[in-house]
Amino acid sequence: MKKYYFIFLLFALFSSNVSAQFTNYIVKFKDKTGTPFSINNPSQFLSSRSIERRTRQHIAIDETDLPIVPRYLDSVRLSGNVIIHNQSKWLNQVCIQTSDSTALAKINNFPFVVNTQPVKRISHQQLITKTKFTEEINKITSPLSPADPTDLYSYGNSYTQIHIHEGEYLHNKGFHGEGMLMAIIDAGFYHYQTLPAFDSIRMNNQIMETYDFVGNKISVNEEYEHGMECLSIIAGNIPGQLVGSCPKAKFYLYRSEDISSESPIEEENWIAAAERADSIGIDVTSTSLGYNTFDNPQFNYTYADMDGHTSMIAKGASLAAQKGMIVIVAAGNEGNNSWHYILTPADADSVLTVGAVDASGNPAGFSSYGPSSDGRVKPVIASMGVATAISSTTGPIVTGNGTSFATPNMAGLVTCLWQAFPEFTNMEIIEAVKKSSSIYNSPDDRIGYGIPNFRIAYEDLSQQRALRNINAALGNKRIKIYPNPFRDQFTVLIKPENTATGIFNLYDANGKLYFSKEIPLQADQAQAVLFNNIQPLQRGMYILKFSDGKNKQSFKVMVQ
Repeated sequence: MKKYYFIFLLFALFSSNVSAQFTNYIVKFKDKTGTPFSINNPSQFLSSRSIERRTRQHIAIDETDLPIVPRYLDSVRLSGNVIIHNQSKWLNQVCIQTSDSTALAKINNFPFVVNTQPVKRISHQQLITKTKFTEEINKITSPLSPADPTDLYSYGNSYTQIHIHEGEYLHNKGFHGEGMLMAIIDAGFYHYQTLPAFDSIRMNNQIMETYDFVGNKISVNEEYEHGMECLSIIAGNIPGQLVGSCPKAKFYLYRSEDISSESPIEEENWIAAAERADSIGIDVTSTSLGYNTFDNPQFNYTYADMDGHTSMIAKGASLAAQKGMIVIVAAGNEGNNSWHYILTPADADSVLTVGAVDASGNPAGFSSYGPSSDGRVKPVIASMGVATAISSTTGPIVTGNGTSFATPNMAGLVTCLWQAFPEFTNMEIIEAVKKSSSIYNSPDDRIGYGIPNFRIAYEDLSQQRALRNINAALGNKRIKIYPNPFRDQFTVLIKPENTATGIFNLYDANGKLYFSKEIPLQADQAQAVLFNNIQPLQRGMYILKFSDGKNKQSFKVMVQ
């Protein structure tokens, strides 16, 4: 029997003489002049892990990383009846709550304030009914997918969503998220502290931090279930029923979404959560949220705004990616609606936007269409968002539909892939995922580059790693031989000047030919050439000669 989750937001009716009032404002600052912090001493505001992540990816620490100037915050806080709700150092702004018009006027007159803009009001003049989350939840009636005895995990109901990407290939190779940090930014994680799908991550202390940026409190266990369902796709572990796509990572659970309303303050909440994740040193963030319309229509976005740099949350998501995290977001479930297109922050630059497909790889009708309004490929890739196995609010495993569920499945597998290749940058990992996808050479506006295959991505990155190692070993040389001395085999590392057929001949000191080998060469493409199955050689010195038709070189090699 199908069950649909609808959130009905009821606001009490008051007398008509009570007018709508803005209570939340964004205060934008001009600069960071006079800050006591320095980009030369980032340990003041970033963890060692965050600094290491940037160093590894050659990402400079800049002014956006500096905290907001403390005296600016003090001036705003002391201007009257004002509460600072949260702040963004990246966008150099704070979100305040106040009904004090005198304080607001004072803040606007500060020389370091650019402006203040309202972001939320409480309306008592109308009854508002919304369907904020409309993912379809179903009981499981079909039999479990057959288990593969060669797989490490008994996936049960989650087998199909893992196998559509050959995600089990990563798991079987030993990559399950160990040592990786993931932040899930959502609407709440209802009863994750007691549901059986999360026994493992609770017992293994894998939940490192929780915070509710809506209510400004630590616990996220009481609110809406949407984030819990997404977490179960990544971290759930009930063998034979559900195993997540990244069950061994460590998790940071952040609530940014207030289901009782829809306003730009939730964008600010998300940015605050992303900044927190960055400062800790998070590797991957997963977000199954999106925005285009709000309770107050004056804040609504148009499709033209889906250009990656108009909405507040898109700016924050792009900055999060620039800081070296992999930012993964849902495309949206607007495919069958009049809006039709992706939501923000799915439009953000450098984020991995995920559309939804069914188990056969067909695009889900509800999955939002791309491209971004400025013509970039969106969604970027797709994952299984139809009949995705998730935890219910009471414990049994059920299935759900939505790009909300395709996104965490992809986020977990991307995290496992990055675990396997930590020396690669966030953008290099994303590029490998894109290249592995089913329609990489002809992307469309439904599933982008297609359905990623993580075996292909793994093999691609393995080859890239080997080439990097060869280039590092060669340094400024074109040819290098190791080991030297050798016994029965050796390897030649070569980065040829020309595209040609390379000929290698091995001679003894008297000029007797013992071995000859021809290989195709591509100019400036490093490769390793293995010389084995060489006839038994006596100890002593030999000469290896190389020719590509234009160049000739000779090398002394020793047999020990």
